[in-house]
Amino acid sequence: MFEKVNGKVVKVNVGMAGGVVARNGAMLFYTGDISFSPHQIPGAQGMGGGGIMGMAGRMMAGEHERTMLAQGNGEVHYGLAGLEVHVVQMQPGATLRVEASRLLANSAQLQSSVVSVMSSGGGGGGGGGIMGALRGAAAGTLTGQGMFTTQLAGQGSAVLLAHGGFLELQVGGPHPIVVDPQAFVAAYGNVQTELKSALSWRDAVGKGSGEAMQLHCVGQGVVYVQASEEKL
Repeated sequence: MFEKVNGKVVKVNVGMAGGVVARNGAMLFYTGDISFSPHQIPGAQGMGGGGIMGMAGRMMAGEHERTMLAQGNGEVHYGLAGLEVHVVQMQPGATLRVEASRLLANSAQLQSSVVSVMSSGGGGGGGGGIMGALRGAAAGTLTGQGMFTTQLAGQGSAVLLAHGGFLELQVGGPHPIVVDPQAFVAAYGNVQTELKSALSWRDAVGKGSGEAMQLHCVGQGVVYVQASEEKL
């Protein structure tokens, strides 16, 4: 559906795609009869108000990038800030989990939701439910990885963004793929991610070396990493 024009621009036939959801400000130009409208934040409904749920809802909305829905018949070109683009062709049964800031666009027919990123073990916070997610927020702040991640499923395609280009790492061997969370872009397939602390508290306040937090990836699929630690 999405076709790369060059390393930084994609084009898509909106009618054939069944509609396109894209980052606000990512549309470069279009031809044909296309309409654009604000797109509802996926998964944010029912999380307003006060208390813990309200706090989680506000944090979710803060991490989610504003998006626009394109509908009609015609072709739209998308790109953002000169960043590198990569097209992922989704297959039934596979899921794509991607940082909201690193998702340029996706087919509107894909099922979209927002899932919490929680660290289980390794001293990065953790625990289940909303409280576990809130405890994991501190680790997310330190690493640059958001508390919430966009999850896409179904048949269609999505476009990822990266600073400095992409690396595709195959997950499925006897050992996990360990990624710097600031370089993590997305995980596709049946990949589980776990945020772990690489340092003890004594190391963290002393002169420990290495990355403080690491993202361990296991399962079967692909992890996309950008060739930079720059936050988008």
